Amino acid sequence: MNHTKKNDLRVLETTVSGVLAAAFVALLLIVAPTAQAQTETVLYSFASQPGDGNYADAGLIFDNAGNLYGTTVSGGAHYGGTVFELTAAGTEKILYSFGSQPDGSGPYAGVIFDDAGNLYGTTSYGGADKCSNAYVCGAVFELTADGTEKVLHSFGNPYGYDGARGDGTDPQAGLIFDNAGNLYGTTTYGGDLECGGYGCGTVFKLTPKGKRNFKEKILYRFGRHAGDGQNPYAGLIFDSAGNLYGTTFDGGYYGYGTVIELTATGKEKALYSFGRYKGDGLHPQAGLIFDNSGNLYSTTTYGGAYGYGTVFELTADGTEKILYSFGGQSGDGESPTGSLILDTNGTLYGTTSFGGAYYAGAVFELTAAGTEKVLYNLGSQAGDGIYPYAALIFDNSGNLYGTTSHGGDLGCEAP
Repeated sequence: MNHTKKNDLRVLETTVSGVLAAAFVALLLIVAPTAQAQTETVLYSFASQPGDGNYADAGLIFDNAGNLYGTTVSGGAHYGGTVFELTAAGTEKILYSFGSQPDGSGPYAGVIFDDAGNLYGTTSYGGADKCSNAYVCGAVFELTADGTEKVLHSFGNPYGYDGARGDGTDPQAGLIFDNAGNLYGTTTYGGDLECGGYGCGTVFKLTPKGKRNFKEKILYRFGRHAGDGQNPYAGLIFDSAGNLYGTTFDGGYYGYGTVIELTATGKEKALYSFGRYKGDGLHPQAGLIFDNSGNLYSTTTYGGAYGYGTVFELTADGTEKILYSFGGQSGDGESPTGSLILDTNGTLYGTTSFGGAYYAGAVFELTAAGTEKVLYNLGSQAGDGIYPYAALIFDNSGNLYGTTSHGGDLGCEAP
């Protein structure tokens, strides 16, 4: 996600009295629909020590011991970003610093674990292969438990690794595994270079070939036909049949993005094109989630009744419904860029990058009936995190954790 960067970010936790509690690391979320009060705790402010990371744009994951893991876009020993670990007590450790060539740099997405405890992720920049512009090619990396990093794939080969022209470039989303240990992801650019000059993006698959070796295959290049999606910023999810689902920021029949389905054999279908009617959502940057009935949910950064983004539902037959349009009330959040999460009651939770009482972002709750409530306003106190871009996660106690891209004790002061 390209945006104006400042100097800091933070990790914070929010607890809620009631059935559930919520915590966040530069993103806020509150999960208890019956909660009467929300308490926010800053777990960690970045750039507080030499060589620390800056700008946490991505969400977090837990290990079995309750430690948090994530990435920062910049900072670190080589100024190319970091992978970090944060204990429950708030002690941070830099597991790896990017930027020592021919390494990747600039990880905008988070990391995932394999069964052996290794971490996998993407970087938007860097990489080792012959790319027309090495700064914007990107890489897929593996990080072992002892901190050893290996670039598994460098993007940007002009002829692609599947024998066809045009590898992807600039992955800004994270990865997912299938049951066979293959990795899947998206690149925002690359693919068919005739599409928009820089290419309209790809869906790729990395297959293990021997110990710590992977072979890339481009499953789909966007922009291949009229009404096709273009430029995916978000990652992918599987359904029970092994089909992939995702969003594209641009393209579609109206030019405002799509929801797509991709079969295991690479057959793509645009399930929905945004901008179909007045007040529709525009330009989704976030990924999708399923409910138990097979309906899809996500956000659009723009559009809606007031122009500040939406929460939408897409049924299995491709029927779209706007569940909420942001900006319709004083102090409402604006411009959501992160994915949503569901609690057991079917209530959705998420964040907005801007808006709220201090125009620094907000945490919101949306009931199944479409009733929205701002649970927390970022920037409400000195040293608070501001501008959350990523999704939230729950712990086993119902607390939520996330990140903010700016703010913290060493960043922008809260208004």
